[in-house]
Amino acid sequence: MRTKILAVLATGAAACAATLPAAAINSYNATPAPERTEVGAFMALWDNTDDGVPDRFDWVCSGTMVDRDTYLTAAHCTDDWPAGTRFYVSLEQDVQSLLDQAAANGLTPAQTAAAFVQAGHAVEGDPHQDPAYPGNSADSHDIGVIDFAGRQTDPADVWSFTSATLPTAGQLGQLGSRALDAASWVVAGYGTQEAQRGPGGQTHPGGGVRMKAPVDFDALNKTWVRLAMTAPQGNGGACYGDSGGPNFVTLGGKLVLAATTITGDTPCYATNVTYRLDTPSARTFLAPYVNLP
Repeated sequence: MRTKILAVLATGAAACAATLPAAAINSYNATPAPERTEVGAFMALWDNTDDGVPDRFDWVCSGTMVDRDTYLTAAHCTDDWPAGTRFYVSLEQDVQSLLDQAAANGLTPAQTAAAFVQAGHAVEGDPHQDPAYPGNSADSHDIGVIDFAGRQTDPADVWSFTSATLPTAGQLGQLGSRALDAASWVVAGYGTQEAQRGPGGQTHPGGGVRMKAPVDFDALNKTWVRLAMTAPQGNGGACYGDSGGPNFVTLGGKLVLAATTITGDTPCYATNVTYRLDTPSARTFLAPYVNLP
């Protein structure tokens, strides 16, 4: 098992300090998700070579707008960045193409970040994470937000979206495994594809485009929802760069943001382990940022 940190970007491996936060939706049984306008890419501008000059601007995680100025993601996406790192959210469908275009035009990372903001492709915000992170196996407290309350521009000033609906307190536990198993689940995010073997070894291609895929309920734990991403059952699933992204469940005809992607199996074929949003710890962290149901 491993946190779904972004191991593969457009050209291969990337690093932030020792490793960079973030997963794409698997290629099998997955489709683009232009209608999921509340789901966005977590982006960062940072100094990757420790020379004081920002030399990387890229998407690194996924997440969801839960009100006009609060973007929900994972704590391991906001944690352990070099000093001076700046954070952004983009609700564009295809972030990677925009980055490729900027590179083709010869823009530096800092120029690209400025151009993204000026063109309305990204909004800069402020990261916060659960102070109890990394917690333990029972509760990792792996939850964070990008907050725009103190910024002149928030995502709702730039894009039209309907904020995701959070679960009520203890809602998943009250429903129980039988009802959750009968419900429809879908994962969304900007991450890479499942592992592919080639002459140079195993790679995870793709990423940077908002995708979705069906998943099946597997198990409910104290702070976790385990979801099956096995292809023979018609599922897709999350991979590197989908960290912090949403796992929706349809309850009573309404789409509910039940949990966020945190970890899973290394090749991204079997299980998505997601952090429940109906628990006391998740709700305690979120309460200062969003009006909870």
